[in-house]
Amino acid sequence: MVTGSQKGIRSVLFWAGLAAAVAYCLGPFVWQFITSLKPAAELTMLPPVLPTRPVLENYQSVFAARPFLRIILNSLVVASGTTFFSLAIGSLAAFALARLPLRGRHIFLAFVLSVSMFPPIATVSPLYIVIRFLGLRDTLTALVITYTTFSLPLTIWILTNFFREVPREIYLAALLDGCTPFQIFYKIFLPLAAPGLSATAILVFIFSWNEFLFALTFTSTAASRTIPVAIALFPGVHEVPWGEIAAASVVVTVPVVVLVFVFQRRIVEGLTMGAMKG
Repeated sequence: MVTGSQKGIRSVLFWAGLAAAVAYCLGPFVWQFITSLKPAAELTMLPPVLPTRPVLENYQSVFAARPFLRIILNSLVVASGTTFFSLAIGSLAAFALARLPLRGRHIFLAFVLSVSMFPPIATVSPLYIVIRFLGLRDTLTALVITYTTFSLPLTIWILTNFFREVPREIYLAALLDGCTPFQIFYKIFLPLAAPGLSATAILVFIFSWNEFLFALTFTSTAASRTIPVAIALFPGVHEVPWGEIAAASVVVTVPVVVLVFVFQRRIVEGLTMGAMKG
């Protein structure tokens, strides 16, 4: 029998562990934020941990000395385009695998998932050759196509689990009412799979927003450069602008954090339901 004191100890341990986990996750972001407010003279000094005189000059330098707004727009276009095409293609494929009478659907799904097993570093060289042959080097289109390819396995896997759990009677009743499979897909299945669509969209968007290797390889100018590559190229020959790097990191992290907080219920619902229904 658990006594009141034991429950109290467990509660304290639980909240202490939760606080430690939150501190571990938020620590790097908090440190970047503190660094972004430090004047140049204090960037490499400890103590003080906190800036003696918070300044915004690092944020001003990021936007005044560099085409950072254009770079943010590039990342937004790439991430949004990848999310759109991944959901558009992946949802159709998932519906077909879940409900249409296809032979070898399990083999096809296993093949789709096998694509995600290849490490990006093993595919970047042949992909670069293909991109250059198609004349797409240093374009946002190259990144959208590449990111969509690598996002589709996750998209198809999550949405297939959702579509499978829609009662088959609904599908058959819609057929009897004269609906085509495509009408059933976008009028019935898509609304019912809204949690899975939301969770998948957020995961694909974050992946595209943060991806570095392909963006570094396929782009060469600020006209198509994305945020991770731009920040990595901040250091000069003789100095590393830690303050500007920290400021830029904060600027590009805040939108993603806000996005996750706004849709956190959908994300948790989508991932947990997908796991339960798989």
